[in-house]
Amino acid sequence: MKETFVAESRRLDDYPHRLSIPTRWKDNDVYGHVNNVEYYSFFDTVINTYLIREGGLDIHAGPVIGLCVSSSCQFTAPLAFPEVVEAGLAVDRIGSSSVTYAIGLFGDGGREPAATGHFVHVFVDRGSRRPTTIPEAIRSALEALHQGEEAA
Repeated sequence: MKETFVAESRRLDDYPHRLSIPTRWKDNDVYGHVNNVEYYSFFDTVINTYLIREGGLDIHAGPVIGLCVSSSCQFTAPLAFPEVVEAGLAVDRIGSSSVTYAIGLFGDGGREPAATGHFVHVFVDRGSRRPTTIPEAIRSALEALHQGEEAA
């Protein structure tokens, strides 16, 4: 069994996939930094962009979709417009119908993460919303990012 990769100790280079996400003017709150709810949007963006581009996920008409069943975020430093966020993505665990992602968000030139988090998708049949086996193309893309425990 592989050692679980602790997100909080990761640097940007430790994430096998990275995506640059520009902050927007509206992301800042009255305190002058990106509001906490936007961090979850960054999580969704890096994960779903990867699944669409690398795993062939058809978000509009495919038979299988991924639903978020759990997420968490630990904030360690502020982000602010007009920074570009570097979102790092790794996979800690792949099951038969679920996947646990680790995400790190890094500000301009940041060596330490501004935030780290976990996000769990359960893949379900689009019509019935019942769990289903992760399709092979998506599983293959996820395995390319896998750094955690073996599937249960």
